[in-house]
Amino acid sequence: MCPDLMLMYGSLLMKKIELYFLPILALFLLLCLFHMPYGYYMFVRFITMVLGVYFAYMEFKEERGFMGIVWIAIAILFQPFFKIALGRTLWNVVDMIVAGVAMCCFYITVKHNREEKQ
Repeated sequence: MCPDLMLMYGSLLMKKIELYFLPILALFLLLCLFHMPYGYYMFVRFITMVLGVYFAYMEFKEERGFMGIVWIAIAILFQPFFKIALGRTLWNVVDMIVAGVAMCCFYITVKHNREEKQ
């Protein structure tokens, strides 16, 4: 396979991964609004941190620095190693905001993919 084709295929694969992970992340975050076991919140923190770093990488790769910084801030806020204690009410607000950011990115990615096909 030629390198250009591999690069193009990799780019398409990343866009498909984003399409699956963004709404799933939003769903995980919205489920945090309900009373869940403590382990679920730790799982969501870890997943959000990993995906935040991944999405920041993708944004910087596409030269969209502002959204890259937003995803880094989300990753730092949700990292499970040095917990930031905000209280349940404030965490619920943060979860809703980050779920909204994820769904906005999902919408923008879908819209961009449709425009590229035309």
